[in-house]
Amino acid sequence: MNQNVNLAGHGSPVGVDIKGVNLSFGSTHVLKGIDLQIKPGEFFAFLGPSGCGKTTLLRLIAGFESCQSGEVLIGDRDVAHLPPWRRDVGMVFQSYALWPHMTVRRNVAFGLEERKFPRAEIGPRVEAALDLVGLLELAERRPSQLSGGQQQRVALARTIVVEPQVLLLDEPLSNLDAKLRIQMRRELRLLQRKLSLTTIFVTHDQEEANTTSDRIAVIEQGIIQQVGSPMELYDQPANLFVANFLGVANVVAGTVSQEGDGLSFRSDDGAVTVALSAAGQGPRSIVFRPQNLTIQPAGQPAPEGLTELAGKVSHMEFLGSVVRYQVTVGPHFLLVDSAHQKGVVPMEEGTDVNLFINNELVIDLPN
Repeated sequence: MNQNVNLAGHGSPVGVDIKGVNLSFGSTHVLKGIDLQIKPGEFFAFLGPSGCGKTTLLRLIAGFESCQSGEVLIGDRDVAHLPPWRRDVGMVFQSYALWPHMTVRRNVAFGLEERKFPRAEIGPRVEAALDLVGLLELAERRPSQLSGGQQQRVALARTIVVEPQVLLLDEPLSNLDAKLRIQMRRELRLLQRKLSLTTIFVTHDQEEANTTSDRIAVIEQGIIQQVGSPMELYDQPANLFVANFLGVANVVAGTVSQEGDGLSFRSDDGAVTVALSAAGQGPRSIVFRPQNLTIQPAGQPAPEGLTELAGKVSHMEFLGSVVRYQVTVGPHFLLVDSAHQKGVVPMEEGTDVNLFINNELVIDLPN
């Protein structure tokens, strides 16, 4: 994208404040008591599985859905009962929704024409928007003559040319191949920073959310499970759903009890025992990531200060940068990531191994 062109803006970015929102479709309660504050100029993601309510929440902000209770504030203005065209937001749809019979230039100009902008102003605005997304030289092509990434840029240009206060993105990268998605999410972030535009991004892809967003709201069954930065959610999940949804996690159910001066976790079958420095007591689960474990063949000297678990390799996957082992420990299948080095032969299935974990890396959560 060309980073040397500026579109005139509204001035200071605005926040989005959602207060006590409930939304139902008939007897189905889709959004349940949503309270959320999105900061001015923030790149914010709604993340969750299909059907969790994240797209409905985005459409509510855009004005395509109406809530039965609650407020939706853009800046200091409650827009909950305003139609979409009076909310000053721009939305990029998953399908891009480009007019196939119009050129790129006409597609981008369409919103300005509908808003009755002076014709003398439309041309320069369209030129600036197309230059910003690097498509000025393709202005006379039609959407069918563009790649998926180029079509997405047209949809972005058409949205930002009207200078919305808030940019809404409904899974805009889902139609692109894996390599192009990586490129486009970087460009999205660069564009958002350049425009200082409050942006809300819906995705079910945790990697997209992690690499683009300042903060993320994890949503499940119409309820916000946790809000935080990508690292906060990954390292300090609030519950088992968040722990499992963000990244790969080993989860073992059991009980935490007092033992001497400290606390100890014991799995229900007794196969996994881990000392904990701080934890809630009673029925709990421990969570640890595959990269938090160290693996080595049984019989080798154990590192000091780490919890040791004996197991057997039941499966091995080569993932390029890491080798991922599935290790059977009692009835549990634990995943272990070991950095791949050229010339190092992975352990075969059936190898007896020991796993080691630093207790400080273990997260304990309610069952």
